[in-house]
Amino acid sequence: MTVSRTICLGFLAVITVGTILLMMPFATSTGTWNNPIVAFFTSTSAVCVTGLVVVDTGTYFSFWGQLLILLLLQIGGLGYMTTTTFLILLLGKKFDLSQKRAIQKALDRPGMSGSTYIIRSIIATTLIFEITGIFLLLPTFIRDSGWQQGTWLAIFHSISAWNNAGFSLFADSLVKYQSSTLLIFTISALIVFGGIGYQAILEMFFYLRDRLERKKEKLVFSLDFKVATSTTIVLLVLGTIAFFLVELRHSAKFGILNNYNGFLVALFQSVSARTAGFNSIDIAKMSNAGLFIMIGLMFIGASPGGTGGGIKTTTIRVLTSCTKSILLGKQEVILYERKISISLILKAIGVLVGSVGTVITSTVLISLTDPHLPFLQILFEVVSAFATVGLSTGITADLSGLAKLVLIFTMYAGRVGILLLMSSLLGDPRPTQVHYPEENLLVG
Repeated sequence: MTVSRTICLGFLAVITVGTILLMMPFATSTGTWNNPIVAFFTSTSAVCVTGLVVVDTGTYFSFWGQLLILLLLQIGGLGYMTTTTFLILLLGKKFDLSQKRAIQKALDRPGMSGSTYIIRSIIATTLIFEITGIFLLLPTFIRDSGWQQGTWLAIFHSISAWNNAGFSLFADSLVKYQSSTLLIFTISALIVFGGIGYQAILEMFFYLRDRLERKKEKLVFSLDFKVATSTTIVLLVLGTIAFFLVELRHSAKFGILNNYNGFLVALFQSVSARTAGFNSIDIAKMSNAGLFIMIGLMFIGASPGGTGGGIKTTTIRVLTSCTKSILLGKQEVILYERKISISLILKAIGVLVGSVGTVITSTVLISLTDPHLPFLQILFEVVSAFATVGLSTGITADLSGLAKLVLIFTMYAGRVGILLLMSSLLGDPRPTQVHYPEENLLVG
């Protein structure tokens, strides 16, 4: 039982328990037993913080079913190992070396020291942001739905947004709130901070604390922070501009939007495409160009250590830096005056190849099981599932049973990580002392 297998089996165990509970009569609004495929798909989507649904969450599930979904996506957002470790700490027990190694691998950290501190920091950060989001969302939802239902809507959507889950209790997601400045910016902030990674948030906190206390020693931001924040900002700006120019000039599709409301919609879809899954416009009405732009943003995804999916901002930054180095004739890859190791470059290439292979395989399989569906919509659905986004053109519920099973595996592979999944199947790599002679090969 390797660390990779422990993490992968842990997610499977949570999905299985969630499926059984969602099948119970208390979980549905009608009080009858749930369809096993619906329960399995919903549980996987919640634990993998994806947000793809085959039924309307707000009407199909009872309050207890919605509460269970919220619990599953909270566990999925924190991660199996983080949740397990936190429970161990609550019981006052210490975890051994194997658990520290599992935490290191699950959080993709360079070392095992400070594991207790980082877990506590993650839980505290999560609670602070989710509670803040709840209070900011309360005025909007209470105004429209009353105190009781409005409070539940604020709790559900704040936790869903922070975990980049995309689950909504509205049939049309957040379309009717597309012009609500407070709600759009609150949900967007929760998505961005939830997806940027806990390490980056902690570094921001320490930097601001030092500035307020006027300490002479300035905090030196890590390379992770610089790459994650700069790449996130660039993608958000480019995505907003692209959606505004490509989609929102077609007023006949999305209604009459002034420049400010058009900016809100474009910004929100740029943020949400980075693995959140909420939508403030009808995705099915988007043009092929807009859908393809969204596919690219979804595939890149969030940052390591966050609640989002995708190949991650750091991966795409390493790969683009490799391309830049080749074009400039350099033999090293440099990022912010730091040399990137060969092992890290190989890992980024492995993530890209494995991710592309998974997307291609899933797209081909669904194209075979549901040949009547347009190719671009199938590709959009698969990338949304793999990058744990949850956006859909509206075909999820109409997919065949086999296609839904393919999407379930795709969501699972995207959440645990393609390299971690392959490592659990093949076993941990073994170091070797054998070295072979070098030889040139024609490439490109």
